[in-house]
Amino acid sequence: QVQLVESGGGSVQAGGSLRLSCAGSGRTFSTSTMGWFRQAPGKEREFVTSISWTGDMTYYADSVKGRFTISRDNAKNMVYLQMNSLKPEDTAVYYCASAGAMIRLTATNQYRYWGQGTQVTVSS
Repeated sequence: QVQLVESGGGSVQAGGSLRLSCAGSGRTFSTSTMGWFRQAPGKEREFVTSISWTGDMTYYADSVKGRFTISRDNAKNMVYLQMNSLKPEDTAVYYCASAGAMIRLTATNQYRYWGQGTQVTVSS
């Protein structure tokens, strides 16, 4: 079993930055593909980015490419999402997710474990 807890959300003006953190527990955390997803009000949850268990491969949704960076520290059981040049359309609840195994970075529908989410609000 994997437990995930996100932190770091908040309110920021357009053009600003935030760094989200995800603390994980469970023996499969460090060997699992990890991802970040988001859900805006009235919209379906969407994929943002994923990272391989080694941390050397990443994959991004086109909407965040070049602005967001995912990283991980397996020694600390942590995953991070650095968000720069934020836009009002980035406003959403952001969720950390674990696949519980090594999966393809593009397999966005194979995540088994989810955090409770953290709110990010970007004002214009």
